[in-house]
Order: sequence, then C-alpha cells, then structure tokens
Amino acid sequence: VQLQASGGGLAQSGGSLRLSCVASGSIRNLNMGWHRQALGKQRELVARISKDGSTNYVDSVKGRFTIARDNAQNTVYLQMSSLKPDDTAVYLCEAEGVVLNDVGEFVAFRSWGQGTKVTVSS
Repeated sequence: VQLQASGGGLAQSGGSLRLSCVASGSIRNLNMGWHRQALGKQRELVARISKDGSTNYVDSVKGRFTIARDNAQNTVYLQMSSLKPDDTAVYLCEAEGVVLNDVGEFVAFRSWGQGTKVTVSS
C-alpha cells in the first residue's frame, strides 16, 4: 500500500486546513496516523485512528484537530482548525498493521506517505 498525502499549504493563525491521505489499497485493517516534523525538531505523532475507529491525539492538538477515515475511499483525513504558528511542519501519513502476505503468513506492515507542508503565519 502506497500513501499519497495532500492538502497542505499556507494558513493564517486561527485558520483551518484539511489534509488527505489516499492509499493505493485497502486500509480497512490498518491503523492510520498523521505525524509531523518541524524544522529542527523530532518527528511527533499528531493523531492516530485505529482500524476500529478509536482515536488519540497529542495534547497540543486536542480540541483543534480531528482525524477521520473513509475505508470505502481508502482515505484518512486530518481536519486542522484554530491553527497556530507552532503547527508549522511537514505532515506525513502512516499506515501500520498486520497483513497477510502472498504465502499466507501474517507479517507486520508499515508504510509512509510523502510529506505535505503546512505553514501557519502569525
């Protein structure tokens, strides 16, 4: 499964953006996440949605960001509202889980999409 992220751009402080991550295959049995990496900082997990729909968020985005998934469209979204300059980063989507390989074995799986840049001006 390959991931294609989009939706980044320039926003003003207090504004909103919606990121999308489209997978080339089914995400139904995969946990999906959005990470971000700001210049000079370590990558951090921003939001995660499990295959059964449960979500969790890093404290700094709780109440402002919402992660959602559409299994029929093989897409995961990150709705970002009340943006702050500290949200400026490259955002990357991730898929992980356990999948059945071609020889019938369950194997760990992880895939990353390319980043989409979000810049929030003050």
